[in-house]
Amino acid sequence: MSAGVPLASWKTQMFESLLGFLPDWVQITVLALVVLAFLAAWALKLKRRVAARRALRAGASVHAQASGAGFLGPYAPQHQGGPAARPGTREPSGADFLGAYAPRREDGGRG
Repeated sequence: MSAGVPLASWKTQMFESLLGFLPDWVQITVLALVVLAFLAAWALKLKRRVAARRALRAGASVHAQASGAGFLGPYAPQHQGGPAARPGTREPSGADFLGAYAPRREDGGRG
């Protein structure tokens, strides 16, 4: 008494057709790896959620990704405060780091 309507989704049918011709032990291995990948992704998501909740309670900030500056060690630039920390000073531009190769200003000054 089938009405001709498939009971499984097209994704399930594709998965079964790909694995259907393989031996049973390969099918079981592939299914186990899929379940393991799903559980690992779920555990990682849960771990990040717990870390974010703990950091929120501790008042620390949570970074989704580490920045490259965090791995520079002694080569990281030293922060001396922003322009608001030192009134009257301007923010450095790229020309400040060019040295002798910087283009000359019309007034003859550099700053």
